[in-house]
Amino acid sequence: MTRPVLLAGLLALLAACTGGGPDATSTAPPSTAPPSATTSSTSTSGVPVAGGVYVSVGDSYATGYRPAADGVPAGPSPDGFAYLVAARSNLRLVNVACSGATSAGLREGSGCAPGNRALDAPDPTGRTQLDAAVRTLRENQGRVSLVTVVIGGNDLTPCARATTTSQAATCAAEAVTEIQANLAEVLPVLREAAGDAPIVGLTYPDVFLGAWVSPVFPDGQDLARLSVPLFRDVLNTALRAEYDKVRAGFVDVTAATGGYQPLTETTRDPTYGPVPEPVARICELTYFCDRADVHPTPAGHRVIASAVLAAVPG
Repeated sequence: MTRPVLLAGLLALLAACTGGGPDATSTAPPSTAPPSATTSSTSTSGVPVAGGVYVSVGDSYATGYRPAADGVPAGPSPDGFAYLVAARSNLRLVNVACSGATSAGLREGSGCAPGNRALDAPDPTGRTQLDAAVRTLRENQGRVSLVTVVIGGNDLTPCARATTTSQAATCAAEAVTEIQANLAEVLPVLREAAGDAPIVGLTYPDVFLGAWVSPVFPDGQDLARLSVPLFRDVLNTALRAEYDKVRAGFVDVTAATGGYQPLTETTRDPTYGPVPEPVARICELTYFCDRADVHPTPAGHRVIASAVLAAVPG
């Protein structure tokens, strides 16, 4: 596998990171030290108030999508981090997320295919995801305890068609710029509707670390190494900057799932033997290593939920 094809494949899979089923709708300088997993919001509201309303916005990470397994079909799951956060905080969850959503789709895509909706989601027919979120926030003014947003992975889908490293790099840079532009439109609207309620933005695990052990990728170790700066220095840096502008908390899920640990530190995985510690962690927390599916396992969602709660000001 050549480096251009490798990079294009990475971008394609990163896009799949937040895609649901086939009917999904919608359309910085290098770091010198690993970023922290969480940054608290500077909002003045404090911790979520038990019994309050929690609004979840985003893509298939927010819906809790998981692949088919053990006779259970693919689709949204109550194991998703949003459901865990709601249960641990005794909040009433209103999950308006849609598997396959892009950052532009939050404010432009109308509706969400039934198979891509979260469990017990309100009917989004005729409304954008942003409209649905704002409506919920305004209807529950004074009772909103938390808003989470996870979006951006699907914006990289067009980069899968790149045939050279230069094309892929240009496409990725443009996609990140587009994500920033759309968040710059969406987040202030959410902040206005949410008032002083905590808003927490999320990133994604670096699932491509799992390519280290996957037979699907002949040059998997190169892919794993290449993925680290893509997440750390490009996507996550851009996302953090936008959430900071609206006084939102930030969860670097890549950091929370061990993605910035040195690849030179090894451990013994029960399935793959001696591997770098970040690789073993991704094999535990996502479905990538054994089936090249980029969604979190129940254990992965538990880690994300804990990181979200740690990012809420106390």
